[in-house]
Amino acid sequence: MCIRDRELGGKSANIVFADSDLEAAVTRGVLHCYGNTGQSCNAPTRMLVEQSVYDEAVAIAARVAKAAVLGDPMAKGPHYGPVVSKAHYDKIQGLIEVGIDEGAQVVAGGTGRADGFDRGYYVKPTVFAGVHNKMRIAQEEAKHFTLLRNHLVSMGFDYGDFPAHNTLWDMAERTQGDLLARIGIVPRTMEARGLDASPGVKNKLVSVGDHRAGDILDIILAEEIGHVAAGNRWYRYLCAQRGLDPVSTYAELIAQYDAPKLRPPFNMAARRLAGFEEVELAALS
Repeated sequence: MCIRDRELGGKSANIVFADSDLEAAVTRGVLHCYGNTGQSCNAPTRMLVEQSVYDEAVAIAARVAKAAVLGDPMAKGPHYGPVVSKAHYDKIQGLIEVGIDEGAQVVAGGTGRADGFDRGYYVKPTVFAGVHNKMRIAQEEAKHFTLLRNHLVSMGFDYGDFPAHNTLWDMAERTQGDLLARIGIVPRTMEARGLDASPGVKNKLVSVGDHRAGDILDIILAEEIGHVAAGNRWYRYLCAQRGLDPVSTYAELIAQYDAPKLRPPFNMAARRLAGFEEVELAALS
């Protein structure tokens, strides 16, 4: 019997092989990371590249990142805005510093506010090379998966032993050609549903003595609020840019893409922290 490590398990792995169209694959991977200013659960932030083309892939990734344009999120044009809050900005800066301290090579970006901005939470589009899986920046990318998997293993099970839904990834695939739909549905519907589900799931687990699982869900809930908040911010920006009403447009997108219908209970407190407006919350009840 041979025990193998399944690297693709976890968060955000993007595997690039030598026989791929390297320019297209690396460019697409980097740009997908920066969509929604990097604040999406499904951003492919770990690029695993076949060794024979690694150096070339690093050069492409650095070039794409350096060419990224930042600007006012309310202005027209193809550019990236700031991250959602000071807390998120500070967390990102801390992780960049940790990566540098642990020996990863910064090939684009780095610490500090992006060039040309003296205010706002603008992060330099950053690419690290030479990262290994023991580094904290790699570990942080797989944090939620690792927390849950380690807990399953402690109980004698493993990730994949039980059936699970694939609705978030299915919706990400369905909306891949429509940025407004992607932002409107994936974070604001699929990830927001996690905000609603977390308290009830936690209560059930804690009621049978699984306090560790309850603690893990608290960590995930707190971090998912920020992901949903980023989705809300960019959804409203796109609606304003296109002259669309956010509430009625959302209903149209849900119908067009056959998104799951939302059912109570709703975590109104978490949804408010994530930036849902009262008119949107009223429509849920």
